[in-house]
Amino acid sequence: MRNSFLNGNTGKSGAIKQQIMRLCINDGDFSIAEMSKETGISIPTVTKMVTDLIDEGFLEELGKSGTTGGRRPSIYGLNPGAGYFIGADVTRHHVNIAACNFKGNILEYVDNIPFELESTGQSMAELCELLKKHAKTFDIDENKVLAYGINLTGRVNHETGYSFSYFIGEDKPLTSTFEEMLGTPVFVENDSRAMTYGEYICGGANKEQNFLFINLSWGLGMGMILDGKLSYGKSGFSGEIGHFPLLDNGIICRCGKVGCLETGASGSAVHRIFLEKLKEGKVSVLSDKFASGEEITLDDILDALAEEDVLAIESIEDIGSTLGRAIAGLINIFNPELVIIGGRLSVAEEYLMLPIKSAINKHSLNIVSRDTIVKFSRLGKKAGALGACMLSRSHLLNLL
Repeated sequence: MRNSFLNGNTGKSGAIKQQIMRLCINDGDFSIAEMSKETGISIPTVTKMVTDLIDEGFLEELGKSGTTGGRRPSIYGLNPGAGYFIGADVTRHHVNIAACNFKGNILEYVDNIPFELESTGQSMAELCELLKKHAKTFDIDENKVLAYGINLTGRVNHETGYSFSYFIGEDKPLTSTFEEMLGTPVFVENDSRAMTYGEYICGGANKEQNFLFINLSWGLGMGMILDGKLSYGKSGFSGEIGHFPLLDNGIICRCGKVGCLETGASGSAVHRIFLEKLKEGKVSVLSDKFASGEEITLDDILDALAEEDVLAIESIEDIGSTLGRAIAGLINIFNPELVIIGGRLSVAEEYLMLPIKSAINKHSLNIVSRDTIVKFSRLGKKAGALGACMLSRSHLLNLL
């Protein structure tokens, strides 16, 4: 099955099959006549391609149309059992893993699996073993996994397979290392773009053709759906909003430059701002912990926020105003239908949204921003792993 289409999808017939597959993935199930109308391809040709795809195991007949009168046409759609895709959203200290079938139905999801991500061969091998272990836990035959999708933070080029944030010293793509260990195609992706695609296919984007996804976590990233397509840019590194030189705060970013937006609008910025306020003598439920010299983490601050700690609220509002000013600029440039706020800090909810919207109202052009909706991610922490599943399927089938 895998060889017939996945590796032999070149030429005119392969292109037609891709059109049919894309149609079924994006819009559901169709009759031969409907496929012909949607693709502009003759009924005899569509009939032959659908027959081939059924023989190869990718499509299946789903029964007759529910229309009344006359001969009811057969309806065709994706065969969910054609294979499976496993997606992993990898952070510095844990992994979220999801699995979907060929139709794109999410079968399993598990989060916060302990894992230490390092730029070493051992770390990558441990990640692969973790993925294979959970495939078995999900009761998925390893030989039926068509592809893995793996998200990493930082600069990732999905076409070349290189990660420029995590590498293991060999002059070969990270994907090649993963594929040797897993024995099946692997696609690496930037975490923010994968989250964007997850929202586009499975979440709250409702298939909007133009929207921006802001990944507000320890760092700050962005993904873009423009004209219905995931945007990568010329070199595959678009969306680096965290390193937009917006601020005049003199703070050196982790990229080595000064004034990056991430230094004023991110989880790391909240952490720094909160500690600075404590050093100034401001009071918090974490004051005693700070005074004792214990480490205060971002999770501690978010827990304090949930308890309505005033200092935590102030710190979130600070970065919300800064982020809102940046989003106002993005709205002026892209005029999107939707801006989705996701990532770790989205749990701040209205403490974050209110200053964001206030800054947007203040800094954006009303004629441009009035048709843009700003809301939180519907998928939450699931967005990355689900996006990895959907992207691995789309990349493998050359549907992007």
